[in-house]
Amino acid sequence: MIKITLPDGAQREYNEGVTSLEIAQSISAGLAKAVVAAEIDGQVWDLTRPITKDVAFKLLKFEDDNGKKTFWHSSAHLMAEALESLYPGVKFGIGPPIEAGYYYDVDLGGRKFSDEEMVTLEKKMLELAAKDNQYIRTEVSKADAVKYFTEKNDEYKLELIDGLNDGEITFYQQGEFTDLCRGPHIPSTGLIKAVKILSIAGAYWRGDESRQQLTRIYGVTFPKQALLDEHMRLLEEAKKRDHRKIGKELELFAFSENVGMGLPLWLPKGAMLRDKLVDFLKRAQTKAGYLPVVTPHIGNKKLYVTSGHYEKYGKDSFQPIETPQEGEQFFLKPMNCPHHCEIYKTKPRSYKDLPLRLAEFGTVYRYEQHGELHGLTRVRGFTQDDAHLFCRPDQLKEEFCKVIDLVLYVFRALDFQDFTAQVSLRDPENKTKYIGSDENWDRAEKAIIESAAEKGLTTVVELGEAAFYGPKLDFMVKDAIGRKWQLGTIQVDYNLPERFELEYTGADNQKHRPVMIHRAPFGSLERFIAVLIEHCAGKFPLWLSPEPVAILPISDKFHAFAEEVQAKLMAKNIGVFLDDRAEKIGKKIRDTELRRTPYMLIVGEKEAETKTVSVRKQGHGDQGALDVDQFITNLITEIESMI
Repeated sequence: MIKITLPDGAQREYNEGVTSLEIAQSISAGLAKAVVAAEIDGQVWDLTRPITKDVAFKLLKFEDDNGKKTFWHSSAHLMAEALESLYPGVKFGIGPPIEAGYYYDVDLGGRKFSDEEMVTLEKKMLELAAKDNQYIRTEVSKADAVKYFTEKNDEYKLELIDGLNDGEITFYQQGEFTDLCRGPHIPSTGLIKAVKILSIAGAYWRGDESRQQLTRIYGVTFPKQALLDEHMRLLEEAKKRDHRKIGKELELFAFSENVGMGLPLWLPKGAMLRDKLVDFLKRAQTKAGYLPVVTPHIGNKKLYVTSGHYEKYGKDSFQPIETPQEGEQFFLKPMNCPHHCEIYKTKPRSYKDLPLRLAEFGTVYRYEQHGELHGLTRVRGFTQDDAHLFCRPDQLKEEFCKVIDLVLYVFRALDFQDFTAQVSLRDPENKTKYIGSDENWDRAEKAIIESAAEKGLTTVVELGEAAFYGPKLDFMVKDAIGRKWQLGTIQVDYNLPERFELEYTGADNQKHRPVMIHRAPFGSLERFIAVLIEHCAGKFPLWLSPEPVAILPISDKFHAFAEEVQAKLMAKNIGVFLDDRAEKIGKKIRDTELRRTPYMLIVGEKEAETKTVSVRKQGHGDQGALDVDQFITNLITEIESMI
């Protein structure tokens, strides 16, 4: 017999070899119909895979994140089966689940996949799903795997197998289709009831622009048609909120091929928006004891070799800058932390000097692949709201909790109410991806888990999502239409202080290593602003709006008074736009609404005589007339209440 520990701590005994589906059936027949996978000791398994030892056990439904991933991974295999049925000889690259659905990279042998064929593919997938074929997992030797895909003439799968060893290769089969896959998968295709092929794109094999370009087919599936209908409605809403579209309409940012792909140009209103975010966080950081620093946009190659970043990311960075001095190389700065370590080393430090909190809005550069660039969310040059805290080990938890408080303050001010804290740990099965000792990793992970619990955060644990130098707490935020974004991160690092030989003199007069906390509440200004635009559909909070007030004179006779009002607002450092065009007031109001300006002040004969303004508030219409000074007082009070 083996012991199965349920999420509530209760234990049940079953015969060795029991499957998760059998456990679900023993609890409830209805539950067994609703589950799609199981978590066994934190790893997602097929429901039909035998359990042979005592484990922590959790059943997953489609509503669970890992349940969705499993469902969509299985759907990618179903799509591949449909493609093979429709286009014999098709070859397959990779087909992973993604945030909302899945894709498969396929080689159609030069054939173009048209929009019309998307409907044909959907119908074939539903036809195959209705057969309710089981997903069958088989362990395969490397020799047999090579033999199978050699006979199938699929060089992409053979290349993937080449990086695997005996004992770690599994096949999954459903119906007439067999694929190389680790899994896990849902029990059978019959659970897939609704299918939509979303789009088609090009994708280079393994992200290498020198390799074959494959066809990437995106899709999404659901266990009910109603869920698909709601998903499509949200996709339409997402198109309306696309930050690239709104950013162009509001004249916030632009891109130029002459400047370079992935290098945003901030236009005046976008720059004002950035400055407001920066000033907001700078004020909060100053109150929290942070000290400002500024570092160069480039650094000597030796700096990144010492930090370990060159070994991990050097091949994916911009190529080195050669100087006239032989053998000397510089890199565009890919991250700020090595520079801050060097600032720490500029003078001897005592235990009394710690914690030392260094903050910088530092611009960094990373060579993202052409196909991965996407508006402001994936760029090659971006500014991080970076800070690095150097503290004693006994200060670590207190400092970490204070950083959590700062992140929550930022979220409250920007109305991000729905979020989860993700505890991102290293992969215990593959420690070669990380630097540092097990002891340091254990201490860092313990500090994060305890701090998150102490602050009462709702957390999920993700193995393998840590940075290469340390574990982290990532904040996963849901926007207004339910999409998840990773915004804000806090990382604990025992390793860079060792690599840079950072020291402080302790109370015992001996040398000790500080612990380092990496922290970025926004993450990057570019990505944060993109998410914020889509979250609020361009209707920024009053305090953050580049131009919170528009003044609309009814005719040119009232421009002088409008300018008086403008001067009063500007004297209080309130952004204001004066629409002095020779247009009718109705058009001015409509145009200002499209600009998503929070307040409109209409001025005409009556207002000029009484020194008042007729106030319209975005989304609330006419607010009546107010004395100019009273309006300004009310506006400042409203802004202060937000932040």
